[in-house]
Amino acid sequence: MLLSFGVMSAAGGLTGALLHAYADNRALSIVFGLILTFVGVSELTGLARRMHFHGPVAWIAGAVSGLFGGLVGNQGGIRSAALLGFDVDKQAFVATATAIGLVVDAARMPVYFATQPRALAHVWVLILVATVGTLIGTLVGARALRAIPERVFRGIVAIILLALGAYMTLKGGA
Repeated sequence: MLLSFGVMSAAGGLTGALLHAYADNRALSIVFGLILTFVGVSELTGLARRMHFHGPVAWIAGAVSGLFGGLVGNQGGIRSAALLGFDVDKQAFVATATAIGLVVDAARMPVYFATQPRALAHVWVLILVATVGTLIGTLVGARALRAIPERVFRGIVAIILLALGAYMTLKGGA
């Protein structure tokens, strides 16, 4: 899963990051939000549990999620939505999402540094705080994850995707 979905997600993320400056972010935010909302509802209703990504579909899901994430600049939500299509337990879900996130960010950050250096320079403190927060959250979250039943975990992911989807849709429409 890391090699098929993850590599294609990184390639899609890099492509999306390159196209980010030329994309209409309002329309993309709405499409992105609607996709996340659909996935959240699908998971809560059980529809998502009947869809599984294998073989070429995994590659396509990785590329598309990476492309959308790179275009909008928010890849974690769409990656989590796509990862729900794989038949993996919560530990593998989180570990894979984290590993793919690192690979994708390593692929697209040079593009952002090259195309938007001033914008990034203005928010370097925020980037540093977010990085440290991510590391701490990963360590604390690993312990908390053990206490959450599998079904509850998937429900939490679905609710977060619904909330993120609603936010992105409203943000795009504003």
